Amino acid sequence: MSKLRFRVVEKAFQTKPLEVHVPSERPSEYFAKYVFTREKMFKYLPTHVYNQMVDVMDNGVTLDRDIADKVAEGMKRWAMELGATHYTHWFQPLTEGTAEKHDAFVEHDGKGGMMEEFSGKLLVQQEPDASSFPNGGIRNTFEARGYSAWDPSSPVFVVDDTLCIPTVFIAYTGESLDYKTPLLKALRAVNKAAVDVCQYFNPDVKKVVAYLGWEQEYFLVDEGLYAARPDLLLTGRTLMGHEASKNQQLEDHYFGAIPTRVAAFMKDLEIQALELGIPVKTRHNEVAPNQFELAPIFEECNLAVDHNMLIMSLMRKVARTHGFRVLLHEKPFKGVNGSGKHNNWSLGTDTGILLMAPGKTAEENLRFITFVVNTLMAVYRHNGLLKASIMSATNAHRLGANEAPPAIISSFLGKQLSKVLDHMENSSTNELVTLSGKHGMKLDIPQIPELLIDNTDRNRTSPFAFTGNRFEFRAVGSEANCASAMIALNTAVAEQLIEFKKDVDTLIRQGESKVEAIIQVIRKYITLSKPIRFDGNGYSDEWKEEAERRGLDCETSCPLIFDRYLTDESIRMFESTGVMNKKELEARNEVKWETYTKKIQIEARVLGDLVMNHIVPIAIEYQSKLIDNVYKMKELFPADEANQLSSENIAIIRKIAEHTNYIKEHVDAMVEARKVANKITSEREKAIAYHDTISPMLERIRYHIDKLELIVDDQMWTLPKYRELLFIR
Repeated sequence: MSKLRFRVVEKAFQTKPLEVHVPSERPSEYFAKYVFTREKMFKYLPTHVYNQMVDVMDNGVTLDRDIADKVAEGMKRWAMELGATHYTHWFQPLTEGTAEKHDAFVEHDGKGGMMEEFSGKLLVQQEPDASSFPNGGIRNTFEARGYSAWDPSSPVFVVDDTLCIPTVFIAYTGESLDYKTPLLKALRAVNKAAVDVCQYFNPDVKKVVAYLGWEQEYFLVDEGLYAARPDLLLTGRTLMGHEASKNQQLEDHYFGAIPTRVAAFMKDLEIQALELGIPVKTRHNEVAPNQFELAPIFEECNLAVDHNMLIMSLMRKVARTHGFRVLLHEKPFKGVNGSGKHNNWSLGTDTGILLMAPGKTAEENLRFITFVVNTLMAVYRHNGLLKASIMSATNAHRLGANEAPPAIISSFLGKQLSKVLDHMENSSTNELVTLSGKHGMKLDIPQIPELLIDNTDRNRTSPFAFTGNRFEFRAVGSEANCASAMIALNTAVAEQLIEFKKDVDTLIRQGESKVEAIIQVIRKYITLSKPIRFDGNGYSDEWKEEAERRGLDCETSCPLIFDRYLTDESIRMFESTGVMNKKELEARNEVKWETYTKKIQIEARVLGDLVMNHIVPIAIEYQSKLIDNVYKMKELFPADEANQLSSENIAIIRKIAEHTNYIKEHVDAMVEARKVANKITSEREKAIAYHDTISPMLERIRYHIDKLELIVDDQMWTLPKYRELLFIR
């Protein structure tokens, strides 16, 4: 082992768990300590201001600017009592991360001194530089004006010494430049459309809320080992590295005992997350070594997205204090599971009903079937768009490999629900539907109580699976902003529910009863959406062929998948629901193509640097030692005996020469291919060129590097290997 590698590995092995300060209170007592909750609003705001804020948050009433100063003053007092000295508009640009510019609570007092100041104007609106964030050509460099505007539906919070205000981010010309703006519009659209349908069943329903429960998977690696791997540092994944002899094949890591250092990190993370109002609940080892998961209680979709963005930032910060680095890349290590972020999605009413849950009466179950079938129709009609919403240069490595769902969107319903839909489709009568909920299963072991069994099994290969009272969109990537998938899904469901109401109302006007009209339309939709339903093995080659026959989107090229945002159907959907216009969609696609190109470009540059500065020099140095050994053997032994003794070394010398020659030639070819691709002016065509020509080169070069790793003396190899990276001590 090289001296550098030895030092970083030794240090990683000797790292002790950090002592975590655990609050003396119960979690329920310090939950949301740093969040301006309704309880704190009531305390710090005048009563009439508090009442207006509640109306804004609950009913979407426009915020009256006259009360903004009073809200800002109350927020400032609360934040300063927690030690805050600055404030920032916290928003989500098209970078997959968050952005913030901190300003102090200070202004001149007019007497040569300073005073703490925070006005309603500063709370409600700021002006970040719109040209310096990805905008897809909406803003030129010399057209820098853009606005961030407060989102009162997501509570403000304090991190360190800064009051963070969740905001939208739009261009001076009005187009959205972030994820939150279209998400809020999508949630408004699905709320209105779902309320209209709910009133067929219950006129008291006035609001429908989309809920989201994300499951965040991630890897941890020791910070020293991370720093010794430039590919991890610069790209988030290992561009080379042969599989360890042992990885996940024994399946002993999944749900296993959490390593002590990791448990300390998790405990620290959970405490800080709970203080920020993030209701984290679940933690466990995932399938791959060094892979873990954390999940919260379900929340309203907009707040859940904000909390997921905040938790990813918090994870990175807390990990470093424990001597770790968090890897959120979907596929940081080849040959083991990648990381996803399952998005559990459902709809609920202000009357307390979960629309994706079966009921106790036939009418309640008809409502349940109505929303399930309309969701299936939405997913069927826009399966290509939903795939585009979760596709990226990083997630493309994960989809279809090692337990991740395939890059063909389908929906698993389970035997019971599938049987009900098939019965409705084929029945000649309009009888109402009866569904059973959980049923008991008795084991032949006296001391084990009766188990309650769900009405669906689970299909781990399904990208969009029904799991009892919700749909689980499993294809979302671990480092993605959940908003991308939620914008597409909620908008598609909103459009479909609008279409459903039109179809039902048409039949009612023609003389059908309400129930008969609903069942007739549902029956038609069950037939139309049947191609999206698949309960089998999504990994099989047979399914790929079958999916193509069904007319599902089977495209695998990431840049081409992005085209689904700009089809006539997608543009019509987004515009008819008021979520985004064609100009915004085109701009976002420009950003997607440009981001894809840049990520592959960075990986190619990093790989080229590592090849020329680490891999080839070390391989040649080892080869030279072998050559020297061969010559010395000839000096010591007779020719025949020397040839026999050195034959193995000569074979290794040849292998090293073959691998290094291939690597050097193809790195040079990759550089030339980049030069050609970089001259392409169209971002779409450039991304396609990088996908078709440069990305495959990375894998071919990697193959030969990984072969060299097995050949070259371990004491000479400078980069930490998988057996060191993947097992925390």
